[in-house]
Amino acid sequence: MANSIYTAPVYKLEELNNLFIEMTAKNCNQRCSNCYIDFPMSRNIKDFISTDRIKEALEDTKFENLYCIYLTGAEPMTHPDFNSILRLCLKRCNVCICTNASFLNEKKVRFLKKVEDEGGNQIFFKLSLAHYNEIESDKVRYRGNYRQTIFALKTLARYNFTSVLSIQNFYNLDKKEIFEQFNRIFKEHEIQNTDIQITVSHPNFEDENYAKPSAKTDCQYGRVLSQNGVYACPFLANDYRGRSGSSFKDFSKTISAETDFCASCSKNNNFIFSIG
Repeated sequence: MANSIYTAPVYKLEELNNLFIEMTAKNCNQRCSNCYIDFPMSRNIKDFISTDRIKEALEDTKFENLYCIYLTGAEPMTHPDFNSILRLCLKRCNVCICTNASFLNEKKVRFLKKVEDEGGNQIFFKLSLAHYNEIESDKVRYRGNYRQTIFALKTLARYNFTSVLSIQNFYNLDKKEIFEQFNRIFKEHEIQNTDIQITVSHPNFEDENYAKPSAKTDCQYGRVLSQNGVYACPFLANDYRGRSGSSFKDFSKTISAETDFCASCSKNNNFIFSIG
Protein backbone atom coordinates (compact mmCIF):
# COMPACT_ATOMS: atom_id res chain seq x y z
CA MET A 1 0.00 0.00 0.00
CA ALA A 2 1.37 3.40 -0.98
CA ASN A 3 2.30 5.79 1.80
CA SER A 4 -0.03 8.76 2.21
CA ILE A 5 1.92 12.01 2.65
CA TYR A 6 0.06 15.18 3.54
CA THR A 7 1.36 18.39 1.99
CA ALA A 8 0.08 21.66 3.41
CA PRO A 9 -1.22 24.13 0.82
CA VAL A 10 0.97 27.13 0.11
CA TYR A 11 -0.58 30.59 -0.17
CA LYS A 12 1.08 33.40 -2.09
CA LEU A 13 0.70 37.10 -1.36
CA GLU A 14 -1.15 38.36 -4.45
CA GLU A 15 -1.07 42.03 -3.48
CA LEU A 16 -0.44 43.89 -0.23
CA ASN A 17 -3.78 45.63 0.21
CA ASN A 18 -4.16 45.19 3.97
CA LEU A 19 -1.56 46.07 6.59
CA PHE A 20 -2.35 44.78 10.07
CA ILE A 21 -0.49 46.54 12.88
CA GLU A 22 -0.41 44.59 16.13
CA MET A 23 -0.51 47.44 18.61
CA THR A 24 -0.04 45.04 21.52
CA ALA A 25 0.21 41.26 21.72
CA LYS A 26 -0.92 40.73 25.31
CA ASN A 27 -2.37 43.96 26.71
CA CYS A 28 -6.16 43.82 26.99
CA ASN A 29 -8.65 45.16 29.49
CA GLN A 30 -10.89 42.10 29.07
CA ARG A 31 -10.56 38.31 29.00
CA CYS A 32 -12.80 36.64 26.43
CA SER A 33 -13.30 32.96 27.28
CA ASN A 34 -12.60 31.76 23.73
CA CYS A 35 -9.85 34.20 22.75
CA TYR A 36 -7.06 32.62 20.71
CA ILE A 37 -4.44 34.68 22.61
CA ASP A 38 -2.67 32.92 25.47
CA PHE A 39 -2.80 35.67 28.08
CA PRO A 40 -0.45 35.79 31.09
CA MET A 41 -1.91 36.11 34.57
CA SER A 42 -1.00 39.80 34.84
CA ARG A 43 -3.04 42.36 32.93
CA ASN A 44 -0.33 45.01 33.15
CA ILE A 45 1.66 43.88 30.10
CA LYS A 46 3.55 46.70 28.40
CA ASP A 47 4.40 45.16 25.03
CA PHE A 48 3.24 48.04 22.84
CA ILE A 49 4.68 48.48 19.36
CA SER A 50 6.84 51.57 18.91
CA THR A 51 5.73 54.46 16.73
CA ASP A 52 9.12 54.44 15.00
CA ARG A 53 8.59 50.85 13.88
CA ILE A 54 5.26 51.81 12.35
CA LYS A 55 6.80 54.81 10.58
CA GLU A 56 9.49 52.53 9.15
CA ALA A 57 6.88 50.07 7.87
CA LEU A 58 4.82 52.81 6.23
CA GLU A 59 7.95 54.06 4.48
CA ASP A 60 8.93 50.55 3.32
CA THR A 61 5.44 49.94 1.89
CA LYS A 62 5.00 53.34 0.23
CA PHE A 63 4.80 51.75 -3.23
CA GLU A 64 2.31 49.07 -2.17
CA ASN A 65 -1.38 49.43 -3.03
CA LEU A 66 -2.66 49.64 0.54
CA TYR A 67 -6.43 49.94 0.90
CA CYS A 68 -6.71 49.69 4.66
CA ILE A 69 -4.53 49.62 7.77
CA TYR A 70 -5.95 47.54 10.61
CA LEU A 71 -5.09 48.45 14.19
CA THR A 72 -5.28 45.09 15.96
CA GLY A 73 -3.85 43.30 18.94
CA ALA A 74 -5.22 42.09 22.18
CA GLU A 75 -6.95 45.49 22.50
CA PRO A 76 -5.36 48.16 20.30
CA MET A 77 -6.96 51.08 22.09
CA THR A 78 -4.94 50.36 25.23
CA HIS A 79 -1.83 51.63 23.40
CA PRO A 80 -0.67 54.87 25.11
CA ASP A 81 0.07 56.49 21.70
CA PHE A 82 -3.10 55.21 20.02
CA ASN A 83 -4.37 58.62 18.88
CA SER A 84 -1.09 59.71 17.30
CA ILE A 85 -0.65 56.33 15.55
CA LEU A 86 -4.20 56.55 14.22
CA ARG A 87 -3.51 59.99 12.74
CA LEU A 88 -0.24 58.73 11.25
CA CYS A 89 -1.96 55.80 9.53
CA LEU A 90 -4.86 57.91 8.28
CA LYS A 91 -2.41 60.00 6.28
CA ARG A 92 -1.69 56.87 4.22
CA CYS A 93 -5.09 55.20 3.72
CA ASN A 94 -8.29 54.06 5.44
CA VAL A 95 -7.98 52.64 8.95
CA CYS A 96 -10.01 49.89 10.61
CA ILE A 97 -9.97 49.69 14.42
CA CYS A 98 -10.52 46.11 15.63
CA THR A 99 -11.76 46.56 19.18
CA ASN A 100 -13.78 44.91 21.95
CA ALA A 101 -15.93 48.10 22.08
CA SER A 102 -15.26 48.85 25.74
CA PHE A 103 -13.50 52.15 24.93
CA LEU A 104 -16.17 53.40 22.53
CA ASN A 105 -18.15 55.79 24.69
CA GLU A 106 -19.83 58.96 23.44
CA LYS A 107 -16.82 61.19 24.16
CA LYS A 108 -14.33 58.88 22.43
CA VAL A 109 -16.48 58.39 19.33
CA ARG A 110 -17.02 62.14 19.01
CA PHE A 111 -13.24 62.66 19.22
CA LEU A 112 -12.59 59.96 16.60
CA LYS A 113 -15.03 61.66 14.25
CA LYS A 114 -13.03 64.88 14.56
CA VAL A 115 -9.85 62.92 13.76
CA GLU A 116 -11.48 61.39 10.67
CA ASP A 117 -12.63 64.83 9.50
CA GLU A 118 -9.03 66.09 9.59
CA GLY A 119 -8.23 64.21 6.35
CA GLY A 120 -9.75 62.45 3.39
CA ASN A 121 -9.55 58.81 4.56
CA GLN A 122 -12.12 56.86 6.56
CA ILE A 123 -12.11 55.15 9.93
CA PHE A 124 -13.91 51.81 10.08
CA PHE A 125 -14.64 49.75 13.17
CA LYS A 126 -14.70 45.99 13.56
CA LEU A 127 -16.52 44.61 16.59
CA SER A 128 -17.36 41.02 17.52
CA LEU A 129 -20.21 39.06 19.04
CA ALA A 130 -20.94 35.33 19.19
CA HIS A 131 -24.75 35.27 19.25
CA TYR A 132 -27.77 37.54 18.90
CA ASN A 133 -28.75 36.48 22.43
CA GLU A 134 -26.95 38.48 25.12
CA ILE A 135 -26.36 35.60 27.55
CA GLU A 136 -25.12 33.19 24.90
CA SER A 137 -22.81 35.78 23.36
CA ASP A 138 -21.30 36.83 26.69
CA LYS A 139 -20.51 33.19 27.47
CA VAL A 140 -18.08 33.20 24.55
CA ARG A 141 -16.87 36.78 24.91
CA TYR A 142 -16.97 38.40 28.36
CA ARG A 143 -19.73 39.55 30.68
CA GLY A 144 -21.09 42.87 29.47
CA ASN A 145 -19.60 42.63 25.97
CA TYR A 146 -22.97 42.31 24.25
CA ARG A 147 -24.39 45.50 25.75
CA GLN A 148 -21.16 47.41 25.18
CA THR A 149 -21.09 46.33 21.54
CA ILE A 150 -24.71 47.24 20.84
CA PHE A 151 -24.19 50.62 22.53
CA ALA A 152 -21.02 51.19 20.49
CA LEU A 153 -22.79 50.31 17.22
CA LYS A 154 -25.59 52.74 18.07
CA THR A 155 -23.12 55.53 18.90
CA LEU A 156 -20.96 54.89 15.83
CA ALA A 157 -24.02 54.94 13.57
CA ARG A 158 -25.09 58.26 15.04
CA TYR A 159 -21.75 59.75 13.99
CA ASN A 160 -21.97 58.15 10.53
CA PHE A 161 -19.14 55.68 11.00
CA THR A 162 -19.11 52.42 9.04
CA SER A 163 -18.92 49.35 11.27
CA VAL A 164 -18.35 45.66 10.66
CA LEU A 165 -20.03 43.32 13.13
CA SER A 166 -18.15 40.02 13.06
CA ILE A 167 -20.20 37.08 14.34
CA GLN A 168 -17.98 34.29 15.64
CA ASN A 169 -20.39 31.46 15.00
CA PHE A 170 -19.45 29.09 17.83
CA TYR A 171 -23.09 27.96 17.99
CA ASN A 172 -23.29 26.95 14.30
CA LEU A 173 -26.34 29.10 13.71
CA ASP A 174 -27.93 29.47 10.29
CA LYS A 175 -26.66 32.61 8.56
CA LYS A 176 -30.16 33.68 7.55
CA GLU A 177 -31.26 33.44 11.18
CA ILE A 178 -28.27 35.55 12.29
CA PHE A 179 -29.01 38.32 9.78
CA GLU A 180 -32.73 38.35 10.56
CA GLN A 181 -32.21 38.49 14.33
CA PHE A 182 -29.63 41.26 14.19
CA ASN A 183 -31.76 43.32 11.84
CA ARG A 184 -34.53 42.96 14.42
CA ILE A 185 -32.16 44.01 17.21
CA PHE A 186 -30.97 47.04 15.23
CA LYS A 187 -34.57 48.08 14.74
CA GLU A 188 -35.37 47.66 18.43
CA HIS A 189 -32.40 49.82 19.42
CA GLU A 190 -33.12 52.37 16.67
CA ILE A 191 -29.75 51.65 15.03
CA GLN A 192 -29.45 52.70 11.41
CA ASN A 193 -27.99 49.49 9.99
CA THR A 194 -27.25 50.87 6.52
CA ASP A 195 -23.60 51.36 7.53
CA ILE A 196 -23.23 48.10 9.47
CA GLN A 197 -21.86 45.08 7.63
CA ILE A 198 -22.42 41.69 9.26
CA THR A 199 -19.90 38.93 8.61
CA VAL A 200 -20.06 35.36 9.91
CA SER A 201 -17.01 33.20 10.63
CA HIS A 202 -16.77 29.64 11.88
CA PRO A 203 -13.99 29.50 14.51
CA ASN A 204 -13.67 25.71 14.44
CA PHE A 205 -9.97 24.93 14.64
CA GLU A 206 -10.44 21.17 14.74
CA ASP A 207 -11.69 20.59 11.21
CA GLU A 208 -9.10 18.42 9.47
CA ASN A 209 -10.61 18.76 6.00
CA TYR A 210 -8.66 21.77 4.86
CA ALA A 211 -6.27 20.45 2.21
CA LYS A 212 -8.01 22.40 -0.54
CA PRO A 213 -6.78 26.03 -0.74
CA SER A 214 -9.35 28.68 0.11
CA ALA A 215 -10.73 31.20 -2.40
CA LYS A 216 -9.74 34.18 -0.26
CA THR A 217 -7.49 34.30 2.79
CA ASP A 218 -6.01 37.21 4.69
CA CYS A 219 -2.47 36.03 3.95
CA GLN A 220 -3.09 36.41 0.20
CA TYR A 221 -3.74 40.15 0.49
CA GLY A 222 -2.18 41.23 3.77
CA ARG A 223 0.66 41.03 6.25
CA VAL A 224 0.97 41.78 9.96
CA LEU A 225 3.50 44.12 11.53
CA SER A 226 4.35 43.39 15.15
CA GLN A 227 7.13 44.61 17.38
CA ASN A 228 8.94 41.31 16.62
CA GLY A 229 8.68 41.30 12.83
CA VAL A 230 6.36 40.66 9.88
CA TYR A 231 3.88 37.76 9.94
CA ALA A 232 1.39 36.19 7.55
CA CYS A 233 -1.84 36.85 9.45
CA PRO A 234 -3.10 38.07 12.85
CA PHE A 235 -3.66 34.49 14.05
CA LEU A 236 0.04 33.75 13.51
CA ALA A 237 1.49 37.04 14.75
CA ASN A 238 4.63 36.27 16.79
CA ASP A 239 4.33 32.57 15.84
CA TYR A 240 7.41 31.24 14.05
CA ARG A 241 5.17 29.25 11.67
CA GLY A 242 3.76 32.48 10.28
CA ARG A 243 6.91 34.59 10.26
CA SER A 244 7.58 36.35 6.96
CA GLY A 245 10.62 38.43 7.89
CA SER A 246 12.03 41.06 10.23
CA SER A 247 10.70 44.06 8.27
CA PHE A 248 9.00 45.07 5.03
CA LYS A 249 12.35 45.75 3.41
CA ASP A 250 12.66 42.02 2.74
CA PHE A 251 9.80 39.67 3.59
CA SER A 252 8.40 36.39 2.30
CA LYS A 253 5.48 36.41 -0.13
CA THR A 254 4.46 32.79 0.60
CA ILE A 255 3.14 30.92 3.65
CA SER A 256 2.66 27.20 4.25
CA ALA A 257 -0.85 26.70 5.69
CA GLU A 258 0.03 24.06 8.25
CA THR A 259 -1.68 25.28 11.42
CA ASP A 260 -5.13 24.78 12.89
CA PHE A 261 -5.75 28.49 12.33
CA CYS A 262 -5.13 27.92 8.62
CA ALA A 263 -7.79 25.21 8.78
CA SER A 264 -10.26 27.77 10.10
CA CYS A 265 -9.51 30.17 7.23
CA SER A 266 -9.95 27.38 4.70
CA LYS A 267 -13.28 26.38 6.20
CA ASN A 268 -14.56 29.96 5.99
CA ASN A 269 -13.42 30.21 2.37
CA ASN A 270 -13.18 33.97 2.78
CA PHE A 271 -11.43 36.67 4.78
CA ILE A 272 -11.64 36.45 8.57
CA PHE A 273 -9.83 39.66 9.54
CA SER A 274 -10.04 41.84 6.42
CA ILE A 275 -13.23 43.75 5.75
CA GLY A 276 -13.11 43.19 2.00
